[in-house]
Amino acid sequence: MAVIVDVRGDPPPPAALAAGVEALQGGDIIGVPTDTVYGLAADPWRSGASDRLFRLKGRPRSVELPVFVAGPDQALDLVTGLHDQARRLMEAFWPGPLTIVVPRRTDLAADLGEEDATIGLRCPDHPVPLALCREYGPYATTSANRHGRPPATTAAEVVEQLPGVDLVLDGGRCDQSPSTVVDATGDVLKLLRAGRLAWEEIAKAAGG
Repeated sequence: MAVIVDVRGDPPPPAALAAGVEALQGGDIIGVPTDTVYGLAADPWRSGASDRLFRLKGRPRSVELPVFVAGPDQALDLVTGLHDQARRLMEAFWPGPLTIVVPRRTDLAADLGEEDATIGLRCPDHPVPLALCREYGPYATTSANRHGRPPATTAAEVVEQLPGVDLVLDGGRCDQSPSTVVDATGDVLKLLRAGRLAWEEIAKAAGG
């Protein structure tokens, strides 16, 4: 049975945050509140952690795991050949509900799935995942639900849907629209998934 720890507050309670860090260090899967819905988090640099996450969610490894970062500086350590438009999007919309798919650093050892040429990055506008990124570093994430089912919006729903989760950080209800996902790997920006941010706003900020 998952342990549920209350992390409401800005900044989050240090003891609760420390529990999340310890769980990630141990290769555990944890539930985290975000600015959209609840997510699952794992350290993709820890052997076996990503495999556990894929199995727990029932997500095929062909669907790559995105990564949460604390901001553009942390993101730049994970990428190569970043286009100027991707940088402009980070500056305009992070933290916020925008996932940006960019070229992945060729020597990056993180296990995010079968794809190893690109990486999806997001800086969430929520104190808990941001604090985890600052304390721990980037980590893999995905919505907290069985693959194909609606995402969990409360800590209790995370436990109900995903009994294999080790720890859930309870930040209250999280029930916003999902992040918009864009492909910024080439010269032409592409919309991969519509979400809370309007495509028109994104295209304008990217420079067309």
